[in-house]
This record gives sequence, C-alpha cells and structure tokens, in this order.
Amino acid sequence: MGTTTGRAGVRAGLKTEVIAGVTDAVRAGARAAVRAGVIDWVIAIAVAGTLVVTGLSGRSVVTNLDLVGCALLAVGGLVLVARRRAPVPVLAVTGLCAVGYQAAGFDVPAIAYLFAVYAAVRAGHRTVTVVASVIVLAALPLAALASGLHDTGEAFAQARGALELAWLIAAGAAGEALRQAERRADEAERTREETARRRADEERLHIARELHDSLTHQISIIKVQAEVAVHVARRRGEPVPEALLVIQEAGREATRELRATLEALRDDDTATSRGLDHVAELVEQARTTGLDATLTIEGERRDVPPEVGRTVYRIVQESLTNIARHAAATTASVRIDHSPDVLAVRVDDDGKAAPGTVPGVGLLGMRERVTALGGRLRAEPRGKGGFTVEAEIPMKRTP
Repeated sequence: MGTTTGRAGVRAGLKTEVIAGVTDAVRAGARAAVRAGVIDWVIAIAVAGTLVVTGLSGRSVVTNLDLVGCALLAVGGLVLVARRRAPVPVLAVTGLCAVGYQAAGFDVPAIAYLFAVYAAVRAGHRTVTVVASVIVLAALPLAALASGLHDTGEAFAQARGALELAWLIAAGAAGEALRQAERRADEAERTREETARRRADEERLHIARELHDSLTHQISIIKVQAEVAVHVARRRGEPVPEALLVIQEAGREATRELRATLEALRDDDTATSRGLDHVAELVEQARTTGLDATLTIEGERRDVPPEVGRTVYRIVQESLTNIARHAAATTASVRIDHSPDVLAVRVDDDGKAAPGTVPGVGLLGMRERVTALGGRLRAEPRGKGGFTVEAEIPMKRTP
C-alpha cells in the first residue's frame, strides 16, 4: 500500500513538473509574440506617419485627390503590421499604394515597399519579390507621368532614385547577412573544436583507466614477487640469480614508465598545466638527483601564449628525465632565450649519446608539440659527446 502511494506521488510530481514546464514555455512564447507584435505596430505607425507628413508638407490646399493620396500613404505604412504573417500580400498592397500615391501627385519615396521587400525576401519569396519589384519600378515613372506634375525625364529620374535607394538597402542587408553567416560559421568551428577536444580528453581518460585497471595490478605483482625473491635469497645467504635482478629492475622501470604514461594521459593541457614559470622547479628537482643542472634565461621577458609556455615546460621536463634515466650525465644546462618573435629553448648534457640513436616516444611527442605551433625542434648527439635538444617556437602561430 505504501509503495503504491509512493509511486502515485512520484507520478503526480512528474506530471506537475511537466505541466509547469509546458506552461512556462507557452508563456515565454506568448511574451515573445506580444513583443514582436508591439514592434510591428510601432514600425507601421512610424512609417505611415512619416509618409503622410512628407506627402502633406508644402501643400496649402488639400483637394479630394490629396485625400486619396494621403489614404494610400497611410494604408501603405499601416499594412506593414502584417508583414510577418502575410509578406506577399503586404508586398502587393505596398506596391499598389506606392504607384497610387505617385499617380495622385505625391512625390514620396516608396519606403513602405522597401520594408515589404525585406520581409518577403526574409520569408523566402525571392522570385515573387523580384517580379513584383520589376513591375513596381516600371509602373512608378508611368504613375508620375499620369499625375501631370513631372515630365518624362523627371519621372524616370525618380524611378532611378528609387532603384538606387533599393540597391543601397539591399547592399546593407547583404552585408549584414554575410556578417551573420560568418559569425555562425565561427561559432560552428569553435563548437567542432570543443567537441573534438572533449572527445580526445574522454578517450585519453578511457585509455588511462584501461591501462590502470589491466596493467598496474599485474606489473605490481611481478615487481613485488621479484623483490621478495631477492630479499629472501639474500637473507638466506644464497646468490641472487642475475635473471631475478633483471626482473626486479625491469619491474621498477615498468612501474615508473606506466605511472608517467598515466600522468601524461590524464594531463589536460587546457586546464591549469604548468608553463614557463615552473621550469625553475624542474631544474631544482634535477639537482636533487645529483645532477649539476643550471638554468639561464636571456632576453626581455614577454607575455608568452599559454600553449607555448606549456610546450617549453614539456621539452625541459622530457629532456631532464631522459638525462637522468639514460645519459649517465653529470651536468645539464637549460637555456631559454626570449626574442620579439621567437622563444628558443636549449637543453645540453655531457652524457653518453651514440650517433644515430633512434628517437624515443618522448622526443617524438616533443617534436609533434613544437610542429603543431609552427616551430622546429632539433634533438641529436654532439660530436664531442653529450646530447642537445633545441627548439624554436614562434610567439604567434603562423596560419
């Protein structure tokens, strides 16, 4: 009984939330519709008032024909209130009104018709708009001639003025449409980049979890078993087999490598990654291992793009790690040189490096980072001994 009552309460709560959501959506739509309607009325009244005032200016006596012209001016403006709902009929009415008040002797620009053209084109009625505009532009000089107030040259000059105004408005509308299209394209590109970055992060974390779950436990068992076997053999005073010592060291190295791999996979360069300000910490950590490491910074310090700072940090980190693991070096020097257009970093050591050494994964990763920023990286043994890693990264990424 209690369970049934609880389920009924949940269903009632969900129903109430759904109804509330629908009600809010309906209210929001109604408010938007009212706001759009108010704007339409304001535009229609403003255009109608402007047309009537312009048409009556300079007239001391108002005739019956003038009243007809004023009515056409007012109707041509007020009908714009329906341009969203019925763009084609509004286009026809404003065009007829423009021709009508021209024939009645009112030399007033066809402003209302231009509003109607914009509404019709925006609604997708391009062909109808072009045909109607050709007819109206052909009829306007004829209406001006019929009024008796203009000769042929003035009538066609007036039509040309209307056409030029229409082209001006069309050019402005086209420019605005192009601007909006470019903005939407930029937003779409940013969205694609963010989606790709998010998917890459998710895949990286997924791989890290899989490696952790599948390998960490097994490697730890091998490492612990080997160390226990070595410890037991030494306690008994027995000679430790060389193969067992190799397994012990390999287990330790595999654990370190796996930990470094997991940290790299979980690292998010877009978050609070380390940059130039933390290079000194890397050098100090290298000193604690017994390596005589130095850091030299030359040039005037400038604002460095975050991605450049992260890359330099990774280069120094990977270089010092390789020196500690493989080079059997006693000294290492890190040099960072600031210049207006390029940030250069160089890491040297006095270790043993054989010519023709195959680059490891770390070096390949460094090269990919530098190349992605439009820079170049050189990593090779020196002729008189030692190894050099040198990179130059532009401060501004080249397209």
